[in-house]
Amino acid sequence: MSRVIALCFLFLAAVIGFLHIDSRPVWAPFATNTPAPAEVELESPVNLKSKNQNTPNKVGIANPISTWLPETGAASVHAASLIALKDGAIRAFWFAGSREGAADVVINSAVFDPKSSSWSAPTVVMDRVSAEKGLSRYIAKLGNPVPARMSDGRLQLFFVTVSIGGWAGSSISSVISDDEGLTWKNPQRLISSPLVNLSTLVKSPSVLFADGRLGLPAYHEWIGRFGEFLRIDAGQVIDKRRMSSGRSAIQPLVFVNDAQDATAYFRQTRGASQAKQVPVSQTQNAGQSWKLTTDLAIANPNSALTGLELNNGTRILVLNNIETGRYRLVLMMSNSKSGAWHTVEVLEDDEALPDDQRKEFSYPYLMSVDGNDAHLVYTWDRKKIRHRYFSGAWLKYAQNQLPILPTDPLYQEAK
Repeated sequence: MSRVIALCFLFLAAVIGFLHIDSRPVWAPFATNTPAPAEVELESPVNLKSKNQNTPNKVGIANPISTWLPETGAASVHAASLIALKDGAIRAFWFAGSREGAADVVINSAVFDPKSSSWSAPTVVMDRVSAEKGLSRYIAKLGNPVPARMSDGRLQLFFVTVSIGGWAGSSISSVISDDEGLTWKNPQRLISSPLVNLSTLVKSPSVLFADGRLGLPAYHEWIGRFGEFLRIDAGQVIDKRRMSSGRSAIQPLVFVNDAQDATAYFRQTRGASQAKQVPVSQTQNAGQSWKLTTDLAIANPNSALTGLELNNGTRILVLNNIETGRYRLVLMMSNSKSGAWHTVEVLEDDEALPDDQRKEFSYPYLMSVDGNDAHLVYTWDRKKIRHRYFSGAWLKYAQNQLPILPTDPLYQEAK
């Protein structure tokens, strides 16, 4: 009976939402930056055919930098994210507390100085009490901070709040900063449904529309588990569209291909008998409608993934490329011609350890300062947040080591 009542509420909310569509602003295309052609340094055909897919030999190139986000004294940390600041520094966000979902969880922030490769002392952006005061409603727990840069240059931080129940009872709130995250205005709750504003969560970075509004990939976990695409104007949801259906795909990561076309990769939440791969959805009208397509044939153990497109068109992914567990985390790169994905760096791997000794490496998040480099953060055994920096030179070298398949035009040119 409770499920029937819930379905009735959802149906009514959908009807009310549909009646408001005509009053919403015209849907804009994606904002795009045409990438430069990917440079591939060709070798002899013999060497091309025998390329090694393991970690490249980075002779003369600085190895990736590895640091830890500052300790806060909390027993558990999770869900880190990053954004570039105007002065070239990096601001990180993550939540910390006695455990995930506990009442003492707070959202922290710290700034990475690339010149000294060091992090500032952590500060608290939001705690449960501050969220309650700002939102004028009871808040049981906080989670999943995701920053964005608004069209006017200000920072906006989206985060998940729960008033009752588990994560399925969540909604998204946000705060805005005029000074690069030093101070924050009062939080506002995003209303994604005019009636039942429940079960909307966020994990992945936003994308930008040509009109300056944000497209925020979100997901739903109450009754169904599916992706949603929210069109955001400052603190207001002005439209949302379903990206997947059923109970099998959450936490969408969006790659914009052109002004109308984008691809979304999901964390799979499928049943035991279904493929443990990365679900994929496609839009050809700038996010107004989405259609599930063929899976990305990379293993996914019901764990979040992150990705990034560089200025030259090369795409990278970080994920747990195993079907069960989160004890292995890898950096993958896509061949710009064939689209095939290859592992270029094993970041963490506890496969050789007994099951009870394996650590969890999860919830990766990628961003770039200049479009050529990459900063990565991820949860390290729920006790720390690890930060890795890959220079543009390192990523270019890794790209040049990708195997070129016989079907690629470059392979034929090199023969």
